[in-house]
Amino acid sequence: MTTTDADFSTDPIHACIERWHQHMRGQLDGGLDAILHPDVVFLSPIVFTPQEGRDITKLYLTAAGGTLGGDTDTDTDSSDGSDSSGGFGYTKEICQGHAAMLEFETQVEGKYVNGVDIITCDDDGMIIEFRVMIRPLQAINLVHAQMKAMLERLSS
Repeated sequence: MTTTDADFSTDPIHACIERWHQHMRGQLDGGLDAILHPDVVFLSPIVFTPQEGRDITKLYLTAAGGTLGGDTDTDTDSSDGSDSSGGFGYTKEICQGHAAMLEFETQVEGKYVNGVDIITCDDDGMIIEFRVMIRPLQAINLVHAQMKAMLERLSS
């Protein structure tokens, strides 16, 4: 059996990622509650143990947004896919079935940060797993310190 582009349009991840981009632009009614499954699992590059549940995942994603910067343009227009402003932006996307990999770039305190969000959804397009990976090591150390401070502010 040959797979066609039409087959991919019915994959639940496509609607999920469209809603994720709406959230990143501040245009998703209901915010993260509208896209995160109540039992979502968040896997951080900083924290050893998986974080389980919508509330803790929202906390981590909010802290990451404050640390890495807002998504100013999810459809990057530059020819090399980079965001010359240094703000957060997705540069590549791979979506199929129930999974997506979204590569991002940003700068934190003048340091280049490159990473991926690996998102898994259920049949209803709700995010059931959100995994973040970041490189290089210098960026991980910087993001770790800033995430810790941001989480402390958000938790108080």
